[in-house]
Amino acid sequence: MRHVDLAITAAFVIPVEPAGVLDGHTVLVDAGRIVAVVPPAVAARDYLPRSRVDLPRHALLPGLVNAHTHAAMSLMRGIADDLHLEEWLRDQIWPREGRFVTPEFVQDGVLLAAHEMLTGGITCCNDMYFYPEAAARAYQAAGMRAVLGLPVLDFPTPYASDGDGYLQAGLAARDAFKHAPRLTWMIAPHAPYTVGDATFGKIVTFARQLDLPIQTHLQETKSELATALAASGESPLARLDRLGATGPGFVAIHAVHLAPGDLDRLAAQGCSVVHCPASNMKLASGIAPVCELAAGGVNLALGTDGAASNNRLDLFGEMRLASLLAKVASGDAASLPAADVLRMATLGGARALSLDERIGSIVAGKEADLIAVDMGELADAPVYDPISHLVHVTSRERVTDVWVGGERIVRERRLTTIDGAALAGRVGLWQQKLAHAPRTDP
Repeated sequence: MRHVDLAITAAFVIPVEPAGVLDGHTVLVDAGRIVAVVPPAVAARDYLPRSRVDLPRHALLPGLVNAHTHAAMSLMRGIADDLHLEEWLRDQIWPREGRFVTPEFVQDGVLLAAHEMLTGGITCCNDMYFYPEAAARAYQAAGMRAVLGLPVLDFPTPYASDGDGYLQAGLAARDAFKHAPRLTWMIAPHAPYTVGDATFGKIVTFARQLDLPIQTHLQETKSELATALAASGESPLARLDRLGATGPGFVAIHAVHLAPGDLDRLAAQGCSVVHCPASNMKLASGIAPVCELAAGGVNLALGTDGAASNNRLDLFGEMRLASLLAKVASGDAASLPAADVLRMATLGGARALSLDERIGSIVAGKEADLIAVDMGELADAPVYDPISHLVHVTSRERVTDVWVGGERIVRERRLTTIDGAALAGRVGLWQQKLAHAPRTDP
């Protein structure tokens, strides 16, 4: 018999690869990786686990992947609601960031976000924000897997003064944490309208030299696309394609409004699109053409965006919204079925973040990022199709246990890595500062 660290037996195991549900199976884990997925009788015959977890009323599935967020902005949750994107950024968010965002702000904001995400079944996120070294420390403390975007802008902030300064600061943070096993990195120019051609040229050079993917907000609003077309006759995506930024490591965040030819560019270059339905709805940006993107072969992932524009880091909620929006936008009730949207929230996100060889499905050899969801509450009964239930019925409050790399981070609904009471005190102090700030700068 083979000794292993852990055996988890669940009422339903949903591996994502292959699609479908395995009734009453056991997932075996050793040294942080999945060893096998087998019936309990085979597990009892062939394996000797040091620890066992029995989940007779649960679904066990891969940890969810939040493929786009600004985690530290959790400290600005609800501070500037009911505004259009341009007004929201220009008059409310950017002035506060200029005044208050420091490494301490980022570290506390990321810990707050990590607490919310981990207890809600998100084991990995793609974070784009200032001071990524402070974010890295917070993710390490939380035990969470994260992809950290190195932010780039062509205007000054307290973090850096110009494009070169942003790149230097970001690459220094990457070098400082390059051996952290649960952290990986991307270059994250904010958007085509805030980063010029010269800086994008440098970004492309560094990305190719260091094998770093590129992520950026892209064509989130009609005005962004219209302004670009009026100025140059080409869409922002066409411009980035011309500059060499696109390719299999390119992640387009939002992609709500596409110009003719953009979908073909995304598909031909092997790009990924991160769909953020709640944020797009809240900011009235529109509905991304996910059905068309999927039909064109573009890899799709799901993101929450930041809590300042959502206002929850809740991927169960995003799954349901994504499915329902696709149906009403297409006029076809068969659009984006539950299994497809669950794949977006797991393997699709992992693929967008260049992590699909490591996470995103319950497959032997992958790292054991797993979550257990209680399917036995009377309010959720009966359960005919566990995958449909995960998307359309259950909620993040049903997540009871979370493993990251085989480590049990959430145990029976309690996060074991973050002191919630101490964090709440610091969050309260930030709230006092932010709440009493002027709503706009002169």
